[in-house]
Amino acid sequence: MKDILILYYSKNDSTKRMARVIARGIESVTDTSAVIRTVKSYHYKDSDDLLVSKQDLRSCSGMILGSPTHFGNMAAPLKEFLDSTTEEWLNNTLENKLGGVFTSTSSLHGGQETTLLSMMLPLLHHGMILAGVPYSEKALTSTTSGGTPYGPSHVSHNQKSELTEEEKQICLTYGKRFANIIKNINS
Repeated sequence: MKDILILYYSKNDSTKRMARVIARGIESVTDTSAVIRTVKSYHYKDSDDLLVSKQDLRSCSGMILGSPTHFGNMAAPLKEFLDSTTEEWLNNTLENKLGGVFTSTSSLHGGQETTLLSMMLPLLHHGMILAGVPYSEKALTSTTSGGTPYGPSHVSHNQKSELTEEEKQICLTYGKRFANIIKNINS
């Protein structure tokens, strides 16, 4: 069984909802499972997901990071956790594992792609292999809200945290693609 870590921070549940849909995509592929974790923050008391541990990084076959967009960048709680992974970097814990990213924001031009890129940088430094969303995913070209080739995204429009059908489809397809790539890498 290949465990895929979905590590996210969510303040208003949009990113958390995306994590759940991506996990459904992962778990639709045989011999893969999603391990959903969150990071420590002042919002953690409201979370029903466990806090990430360094053991989660060691035992995962791949990792997908999710964060809301804060001024075109990942949120501070996720960045703080990533900044604490120097030992894992020195030990090549994540090297050659598959990595991916997703985000949510409250406005259409709120910096989703720069946020996704900001989350990719630490993954590249860890030696991870990155996976995005291919244009063969039809929802990517028909969406009027979230969705990018860098990774799934969501636009909450006036604090509405529900995902659109296209956003759900992109998240679901991404989870399936991610799991299938991991199976192919490890076969």
